[in-house]
Amino acid sequence: MKKLIALFLVFSIIGLYGNLYAKERRGANVEIYKTNSKTKMGGTPWETPNIKGELIAVKESSLLLLDSDSGADVSIDIGDIRVIIIMKKSKALIGAGIGFVAPAAVMAAMGAYIDGLYAAWSVIIGFPSAVLGAIIGGALSRGNTYQIAGKSDAEIKKILEDLRKKARVPDFQ
Repeated sequence: MKKLIALFLVFSIIGLYGNLYAKERRGANVEIYKTNSKTKMGGTPWETPNIKGELIAVKESSLLLLDSDSGADVSIDIGDIRVIIIMKKSKALIGAGIGFVAPAAVMAAMGAYIDGLYAAWSVIIGFPSAVLGAIIGGALSRGNTYQIAGKSDAEIKKILEDLRKKARVPDFQ
């Protein structure tokens, strides 16, 4: 009985020890639009970001990113940044699925099953609504947008504090 209790204690200590199962903290995925870029649209969907990557740390006057293209650490001065966009996980596939299934459900609820035309009409209506759902889901994937250019020092400091919470190393000194 004592061996069973000891074995239970060993496994419970190992199982409850949080650092054994802890994943490395990930920073938020961000898109950075610089002030010297050719377009001045402010981070619109058709504008290509200057830098995309994971937010590693927020310093006093710069951001440290892991560039998604090159895999290198990139430091960007706050004065060179026009817009920062926090990216969320894409919801385009979920939106497309809902857009495809919703018309079929509405047609079934309305009793549209007439001589086998139900399947044809649900596909005909389902594809355009799936595209619309994917567009809406993709638009919902964009997170917070922070306009840096033209802000006062106090406003920029508040933005940096908010970004610091989303960084991989939130208490970087």
